[in-house]
Amino acid sequence: MSSLNTMTTKRSNSGFFSKILYYVLLIAGALISIFPFYWMFVIATNDRGAVFHIPPLLTIGDQFFNNFERVLEKSDFFRALGNSLFVSSMVTISVVFFCTLAGYAFAKYEFPFKKVLFFCVIGTLFVPTQLSVLPTYIIMAKLHWIDSYKALIVPAMVNAFGIFWMRQYISTAVHSELIEAGRIDGGGHFRIFWNIAIPVITPAMATLAILNFMNVWNDFFWPLVVLKNKEHYTIQIALQQLFSNRDGLDYGMIMSATFTATLPLLIVFLFFSRYFIAGLTSGAIKS
Repeated sequence: MSSLNTMTTKRSNSGFFSKILYYVLLIAGALISIFPFYWMFVIATNDRGAVFHIPPLLTIGDQFFNNFERVLEKSDFFRALGNSLFVSSMVTISVVFFCTLAGYAFAKYEFPFKKVLFFCVIGTLFVPTQLSVLPTYIIMAKLHWIDSYKALIVPAMVNAFGIFWMRQYISTAVHSELIEAGRIDGGGHFRIFWNIAIPVITPAMATLAILNFMNVWNDFFWPLVVLKNKEHYTIQIALQQLFSNRDGLDYGMIMSATFTATLPLLIVFLFFSRYFIAGLTSGAIKS
């Protein structure tokens, strides 16, 4: 009996220490992930020479608003921020809607050449983005869309990853019995999609929305190619303008602008975080 109690005590102690180690690793990983963002804020709140401080400066200063004033002097920051917010929102809404429709069709409908078409969609993922820049630019020029938001929004309204992601999720999350029940009740195709499928696949849609919003927000190359007028610049191009300084790089100014430009991404992630985590972890649980 005493040996049994001893084994039980050892197991409980082992489980306790394992749990402590687990939480220590989680906390360490969280701190490592947060530190670059914190250090960026530290540099943004100190003078321009803080980045060269040895040992590295880790205390928050009081120069953030002074640094940000110089940002407003050198660029139309808030206009660029609004441009990025508009473009990213429009692209994200269209991608989520059209990719969900396409993924639903590939997952739950039978039609000629279904597999061939799906393989063609997946095949576009293997084509480097750089190869599509020239033909896309020529098309935008033919349509007279250069230096307009349409050149940023229309080519990005749907993508292969979104279709693949939604198709895989819908295949496992939306059961065919639900669709058949909706048809028996007299529901049309779109009504079944909207009232039955959408509530089930909300986590996948939120995950796709976050990933796509981040990609569009952080895109620098394509806006640089098609935008000519400063009034249409997105936030990434506006940030790049801050690096052209004859007196040397003002890291306090640059970091204050970068920190402010990162806030919308954090807000979007916090707003959709519950759905995002549910969408990423749903495949780990079998129904």
